[in-house]
Amino acid sequence: MLAQNLIIYKFSKLYHILEEINSELNFNILFADSENILNDTIKNLNNYLIITDKKYSNIGNQFILNDAPVNITKFVEKINIEFLKLQFNSQSEVKVNNYIINLNSREMSAKNIKLKLTEKEINTIIFLSKSNKPVSVNELQEKVWSYQFDIETHTVETHIYRLRKKILSTFDDNKFIISKKNGYEIN
Repeated sequence: MLAQNLIIYKFSKLYHILEEINSELNFNILFADSENILNDTIKNLNNYLIITDKKYSNIGNQFILNDAPVNITKFVEKINIEFLKLQFNSQSEVKVNNYIINLNSREMSAKNIKLKLTEKEINTIIFLSKSNKPVSVNELQEKVWSYQFDIETHTVETHIYRLRKKILSTFDDNKFIISKKNGYEIN
């Protein structure tokens, strides 16, 4: 698991309280009192949550604490829940070329355009993207559809055809999945 970093932004009282109980917490505590320090701090971090006492529109991964006083145990529990949400969201997105595939919402997106996909379509794209060579119809049948490769069916070809058609009509991209003589690949 990635180290969890809790950044206290312009909220020095909270930082000092958490510093006192730091040994009991399962995250690193950092402090930033300016936007420059905050930006320098987060540019090298993958897993962080920023706690503020008011909403800043230009800050992501933000948790606003505006109800004080709080029960410290419940507060730490809320922080842990926020970290779990961030982890869940970061694991749900897969980048394939210029597209982001959200596994939770089953959407493929690029430049604020979204396309709903089926689970098989997502599995097909992910499988093809992980291969460094063209993937045969038989291999897709076996690995994605769990069919025996000796069964005569055109399921794979039909699904690929429909998927390419959806991607073309939504993103105007007819080169995302290409056919080779020995299978399909992501271009």
